[in-house]
Amino acid sequence: MTHDHNHESHCQCHEQELHGDCCSHEETGRSHGCACCNDSHEHGEDEEMSWWKPALSLTLLAIGMALSAMDVQWFQSTWIRLLWYLAAWLPTGLDVLREAIEEAREGEFFSEFLLMTVASIGAFAIGEYPEAVAVMALYCIGEALQDRAVSRARGNIKSLIAFRPDHAVIVEGDLHKTVEPAEVKVGDIVEVKPGERVPIDGILTGEAAAFDTAALTGESVPRVIEPGNEVLAGMIASESVVRLKAMRPASESAVSRILHLVEEATERKSPAELFIRRFARIYTPIVVGLAALVVAMPWIYSLVVPSFEYHFIQWLHRALVFLVISCPCALVISIPLSYFAGIGAASRRGILFKGSNYLDAIARVDTVVFDKTGTLTTGQFAVSHVEGLTEEQVATVAAIEKDSNHPIAHAINKHCKPAQVQVSDLRNIVGFGLSALVDGKKWLAGTLRLLEREGVEVPEKVAEVVGTVVAVAIEGHYAGYIMLSDMPKEDAALGVGALNGLGIETVMLSGDKQALAEQVAHQLGIRQAHGDLLPQDKVAHIEQLKQGAKQVAFVGDGINDAPVLALSDVGIAMGGLGSDMAVETADVVIQTDQPSHVSEAVTIGRRTRRIVTQNIALAIGVKVLVMVLGVLGIANLWEAVFADVGVALLCVLNSLRLMRRPF
Repeated sequence: MTHDHNHESHCQCHEQELHGDCCSHEETGRSHGCACCNDSHEHGEDEEMSWWKPALSLTLLAIGMALSAMDVQWFQSTWIRLLWYLAAWLPTGLDVLREAIEEAREGEFFSEFLLMTVASIGAFAIGEYPEAVAVMALYCIGEALQDRAVSRARGNIKSLIAFRPDHAVIVEGDLHKTVEPAEVKVGDIVEVKPGERVPIDGILTGEAAAFDTAALTGESVPRVIEPGNEVLAGMIASESVVRLKAMRPASESAVSRILHLVEEATERKSPAELFIRRFARIYTPIVVGLAALVVAMPWIYSLVVPSFEYHFIQWLHRALVFLVISCPCALVISIPLSYFAGIGAASRRGILFKGSNYLDAIARVDTVVFDKTGTLTTGQFAVSHVEGLTEEQVATVAAIEKDSNHPIAHAINKHCKPAQVQVSDLRNIVGFGLSALVDGKKWLAGTLRLLEREGVEVPEKVAEVVGTVVAVAIEGHYAGYIMLSDMPKEDAALGVGALNGLGIETVMLSGDKQALAEQVAHQLGIRQAHGDLLPQDKVAHIEQLKQGAKQVAFVGDGINDAPVLALSDVGIAMGGLGSDMAVETADVVIQTDQPSHVSEAVTIGRRTRRIVTQNIALAIGVKVLVMVLGVLGIANLWEAVFADVGVALLCVLNSLRLMRRPF
């Protein structure tokens, strides 16, 4: 797997990516819409006005067919009928013809526009005037409907742009200055009013406040953030005016990172998309050649077998049917659209895929390997059990630990209010714990090794306890212990259970003791757990799994996880609180830090792949069937156009199911 994260961010019309080689706009960079409707998404023309050309063509076509059916005398003239249907053809046909010429000038001779132009002009040549008009009108209507569907999918991604705030209010004493977010400097105080979007990442000052985080994480319930904690750009202040201390430039904010990742995602193509591009380049010239053979081979056969009657117009008509149905747009549009819709659906859930290739890769994953701390657990200690100590003694330990910055000290002080005692001669014994005099008595609080070092006898059963233990001794005698646990995240067990339900093997790797790793794994339902691991040991485990023909995804959050994220088939980073290096190295970022989103990412990947497979089968199946029927003279141009437009629309609508269906 190649991890290339150095692409520039491209802010451009993604429809070029969706239409690919079928419409041949990838290299030219021109905005693409339906040629006959002039439906330019880039310039945002009035959508209602864009339909007048195919509407006019269909109206004139319907009137002409009605006049023929009623045997109106003046309409029986061949020249009048030709001029009438030519007038009906011009509103749509001229634009398609112009596109075909432009494509040919740029080296794209076998575009869909050429196929439609040849088919309609050929129909005029053999006297099938209504069919000539229908080819263009129905083709343009189908293209316009496809463009609208593509626009909806693209709008789902482009709506992320709305997350980028357009101003910030800096507070300088009594002055309030409104500036661009890019002008906010680290350390500035920024004020955000209720209903406004936070412009930069900052530290909350003042009182706790509620924020709507749906734009970033997909969470529907507002999140209450305590003073001193981080507030991310893109969140919305819910109830009160808040002030933040800017902690990083706007260009490095969470919302900027999301936009950058989503923009990059369209640059990285899945194997299916790359194949379809190559397929379209080869396929279109081949079908043009086959259409020519449909006309030529019967003529050659008639020369060999004189009894065979060859009618040029009949076989030309069949060749035109063959050309119309052969257009590969259903594949070239719907397959990239499926991946695009999958990326959009995932982004709404706080899951950021860095490319459709990773969306495809995660669908094949059969083993998910989790890091423990910070990924499955909160990474924050909490007191889970007290053995042998009274509440007063625990409060005394809290008083000893009060001024320490260690996470264990914070956990004990959060669990119990420090006692009002006189603490003196406080010593921090690095790697072991603390010693102090409390009301003239010597207290020890730390590891079992600290007590052993000080000659305190500890019961054997205490040494067998699984977990992080703060052992306490008073005046040289063992008193008891406080057990602390890194608590599992609320949805960790749910997320692991969902993966097990998908038939995916779950594994946990941890630097903690094996017994503790096994305990957490059993609690969460993980089937394998490996503890006592250094970063290089985790790499060795991933390599071993991959040697067993496993498709491995690794989920981590720390800087030490970067090598394993890069080695795995799919690297998944917890992006909300995870390290920048882990997020940069990963292929998928879980913005919410929720383990349950890993199974959602797999589900979205599998559903996307399933829809892509359905579209390929539907498009190829219908086209081959109608091609055969056309060559046999059973299908006519009308049916070919309906089949071509119909299968393309069905494929597009099938792709859009990814956007509508909840995950």
